[in-house]
Amino acid sequence: MQTPQDIRPEPAAPGDSGSRPLLITMHPSDNVAIVANDGGLAAGTLIEGTRPLVLRERVPQGHKVCLVAIAAGQPVRRYNVTIGFALQDIEAGRWVHERLLRMPDARGLDNLPIANAARAELPPLTGRTFEGYRNPDGSVGTRNILAITQTVQCVAGVTEFAVRRIKEELLPRYPHVDDVVALEHGYGCGVAIDAPEAIIPIRTLRHLSLNPNFGGEVMVVSLGCEKLQPERLLPEGSIPIRDDRQAEPLDVVCLQDEAHVGFMDMVQSIMRQAKMHLERLNARRRETVPASELVVGVQCGGSDAFSGVTANPAVGHCADLLVRAGATVMFSETTEVRDGIDQLTARAATPEVAQAMIREMAWYDAYLQRGSVDRSANTTPGNKKGGLSNIVEKAMGSIIKSGTAPISGVLAPGEKLSQRGLIYAATPASDFICGTLQLAAGMNLHIFTTGRGTPYGLAACPVVKVATRSDLARRWHDLMDINAGRIADGELSIEALGQEMFDYLLDVASGRKKTWAEQWKLHNALVLFNPAPIT
Repeated sequence: MQTPQDIRPEPAAPGDSGSRPLLITMHPSDNVAIVANDGGLAAGTLIEGTRPLVLRERVPQGHKVCLVAIAAGQPVRRYNVTIGFALQDIEAGRWVHERLLRMPDARGLDNLPIANAARAELPPLTGRTFEGYRNPDGSVGTRNILAITQTVQCVAGVTEFAVRRIKEELLPRYPHVDDVVALEHGYGCGVAIDAPEAIIPIRTLRHLSLNPNFGGEVMVVSLGCEKLQPERLLPEGSIPIRDDRQAEPLDVVCLQDEAHVGFMDMVQSIMRQAKMHLERLNARRRETVPASELVVGVQCGGSDAFSGVTANPAVGHCADLLVRAGATVMFSETTEVRDGIDQLTARAATPEVAQAMIREMAWYDAYLQRGSVDRSANTTPGNKKGGLSNIVEKAMGSIIKSGTAPISGVLAPGEKLSQRGLIYAATPASDFICGTLQLAAGMNLHIFTTGRGTPYGLAACPVVKVATRSDLARRWHDLMDINAGRIADGELSIEALGQEMFDYLLDVASGRKKTWAEQWKLHNALVLFNPAPIT
């Protein structure tokens, strides 16, 4: 597997990618390459170069071309990794897709390389800052948001109604507060609340309430009869005490309280409590803080074959810059890195970190097995349409987002960060669940790469969207923040785009720039990971 700085696609000259055939290879040992031209290439196209060949059939953009004849049963290699075995003889110039491949078996979790990879040279990067909001617990927010926590889905409608009223009637009075969000979810009752794995959704909700972008202001709406009682969700001692006052009782609006007479009385009660929190949040101001206070989650969705060529390598270079600046970077998506477990355990900072990754992979293998599926269930129809044949190929492009730094820590689902550096946060690959768990871990800024396109966003955190292809960036010009397709077009190097991304993150974190998702107020629902039974 190649690290980001080793990846050197062979691009066309600037502005020339549409005028001549262009294939991109990832390693000299690869026997396939992907088509970079918009619209793909037609049958009969002559590909000139050190190994000239003629396409035997039309090959769509992002899909693989066989560079040399591959006999049945022989490996098909991309990224210098076997992504499959040929199910039949494949002639040079043919389109190589998932129907021609047998997926390799998953790598076992024993006899793995442990913390033995050569350490990349990552000298400290000093002097980089952003304008953020300091919190009582020492964390820093990139936004100043009032979040209203809910113990159970039953209260969602009332809370949503109250939040609309708060935004219309109260928020304009508090110009230094960015937004009001309801932390709606589908949990809280009708669940096996005492099952061992129920700890995952419970601690996820607890830590969501304490995200750095919420300024330490915790407000809860409860129904009253739910299994997840407020005191269980946020027990004494779980909320940091503010510097300017003693510990206060948990601020809970319980809709079943006898004091509430009618729906509007419930709404007014929520609004009264919100006003107190808005006043405190409004008194806060941004201040200059070091870039080390950033907690950046990296994720991909709607991936295509360009994800591992353009956007994800650039994110990997940006991740290295962030780690060099002392910041925290989380990469996740267990099924999307499972096939590179040997690369990850080798990059672990210590044997203990490697064993923690193995533990999380083993847990997820067992979780999938209980559902009678395996990691192959990850790959979507859109991934395949974008040129990714299977999860092995997808995994190789996904891991590159993590850059080259040693992996310094591991988080189980729902856990909160307690250290800096490059962190593996074990989450499902689902965009919404992964984003929710990264928010719970303490993410204050998000990078999301996409090749097929998605309007994904989060209300609690700025989401920087990166397009893998220039065609997508042009068509979705008011949804994509950064165009990584310029790498394949020959306009920018991976390193140059990674630096541009790093600078852009500092501007977004400071509030100097807003992402497209923020401007349009696009956001997806929070989705909890709940492997415990539902009653």
